[in-house]
Amino acid sequence: MAARTKTTKDRPSYRCTECGWQTAKWLGRCPECQAWGTVEEYGAPAVRTTAPGRVSASALPIGQVDGRQATARTTGVPELDRVLGGGLVPGAVVLLAGEPGVGKSTLLLDVAAKSASAEHRTLYVTGEESASQVRLRADRIGALDDHLYLAAETDLAAVLGHLDEVKPSLLILDSVQTVASPEIDGAPGGMAQVREVAGALIRASKERGMSTLLVGHVTKDGAIAGPRLLEHLVDVVLHFEGDRHARLRLVRGVKNRYGATDEVGCFELHDEGITGLADPSGLFLTRRAEPVPGTCLTVTLEGRRPLVAEVQALTVDSQIPSPRRTTSGLETSRVSMMLAVLEQRGRISALGKRDIYSATVGGVRLSEPAADLAVALALASAASDTPLPKNLVAIGEVGLAGEVRRVTGVQRRLAEAHRLGFTHALVPSDPGKVPPGMKVLEVADIGDALRVLPRSRRREAPRETEERR
Repeated sequence: MAARTKTTKDRPSYRCTECGWQTAKWLGRCPECQAWGTVEEYGAPAVRTTAPGRVSASALPIGQVDGRQATARTTGVPELDRVLGGGLVPGAVVLLAGEPGVGKSTLLLDVAAKSASAEHRTLYVTGEESASQVRLRADRIGALDDHLYLAAETDLAAVLGHLDEVKPSLLILDSVQTVASPEIDGAPGGMAQVREVAGALIRASKERGMSTLLVGHVTKDGAIAGPRLLEHLVDVVLHFEGDRHARLRLVRGVKNRYGATDEVGCFELHDEGITGLADPSGLFLTRRAEPVPGTCLTVTLEGRRPLVAEVQALTVDSQIPSPRRTTSGLETSRVSMMLAVLEQRGRISALGKRDIYSATVGGVRLSEPAADLAVALALASAASDTPLPKNLVAIGEVGLAGEVRRVTGVQRRLAEAHRLGFTHALVPSDPGKVPPGMKVLEVADIGDALRVLPRSRRREAPRETEERR
């Protein structure tokens, strides 16, 4: 009798637990999502059909669906409401991620206290601290309310039990990586645990109409830790950014099903807690009676929000063969490019053998090309020891050929500068509508921009070069 051959149904198969990719043999790394150790063996699935079942609610024409159930409710923090698109929608799940010590717990504890009321209870669940530690922080920042409930839990079943007992309108979990389910194998923070905890809380939020704020950890590269599926499951993803040695904090929307993703909320972190900044430009400026060489002002766009920022530069004679190039708040590559453009196109030869330091004021980071012109003028002003005219802002991208290119939102930038009292501006050609009373000088290249420096004290260009020009 012939031996029985192994059928396809009996043959084992392998599947990636991260993305679902299937293969006939085991691999250490999934070629689809590039994840390591996620390919596991499972039996060949039998062919099944799903019978029609009962529906939870009848389908309605979209015009008859009641949209009032998705009306956003304010968090009590206007800057956070700006990023969320008006507030928290019932049933929405928000993931807030940021580096350790940036102020996530402080912000959410303030939100928990301000949004709590007799009609809308708030439940704050901490898995990283004890309840007494959170109470001490609440006393320090004044986040106390009779309708704010606090629990310290790391078990998913206990968290769901608190939901049945308190019946909150807002749940804050700090953080999702510290809670685990005993029914799932793996340590807290693992892919399987994070997926199970997030899935259970999302189901509870949708069933109860409860808004949920989840705190997420980040990796050393700044990405959200855990499976990528977590970002797809939640409704809103927010990044909490800021230098832990500076006061400024930014909440930036990355994903938002209920609003725009180009809004930014500005906060100031201090000893008494965290405060929203409706007008944060004051943090980035240094008001002086007289202008100082090496400083230039620009207007940057954080999302759709214009912010006036100050760029500072300092050049000194170098004592080493390789001059130093140090930046803070600016991209080193952009500063190096501006130095090359000034030397080649602006005929400034005094920069190559000098130590150059460039920075921003207030901890703001300028990464958009619109700050190129301000960086170039600050460097030229420092090299010639000549201050720029008072109340001047510079906006524009500088190319390698020395041309000044147009940037987006010039009218919004000029309106913000005019609101803060600045009367002169250097902009690319065709800036559009100019605020009344503001003098705008259109520049085509870096040479035109350098002419704002007083000629009586300019000493960076040789005489023969000036004669040729």
